[in-house]
Amino acid sequence: MVSRRAGPGRGRAMAVVVLDSSCWLEHFADTARAALFAPALASPDKLVVPLITVYEVVKKLARELGDEVASAALTLMQQGRIVDLALPLALAATRHALPLADSLIYATAQAHGAELWTQDAHFEGLPGVRYFAKTPA
Repeated sequence: MVSRRAGPGRGRAMAVVVLDSSCWLEHFADTARAALFAPALASPDKLVVPLITVYEVVKKLARELGDEVASAALTLMQQGRIVDLALPLALAATRHALPLADSLIYATAQAHGAELWTQDAHFEGLPGVRYFAKTPA
């Protein structure tokens, strides 16, 4: 189920988006949920990509699907704007009651005025988040 809350980009051209690592992984594993994230991936010029997301996605894909898939992921991710970890971003991340990587991803989205697309329940209800709930199996 997709959250129906109004948010940036609804009814207009694609807003700037940060895809959480789980969204990238759905795409590259070609799961049934991959189509949910296709609109953001169709506009890579509108993607902001936190460096920690690159790390998480490339590492997991290399381990589980091989170096070729990981390399394809890196190529696509680099079409967006890669955001390095810097002190102001790290300090902004400390204000969020989220795990380390998630705090950095959320702080990156906030710093760039981007909407965070995620499947992770602990983001649900946070400002600037488009939450895609996973249905129970």
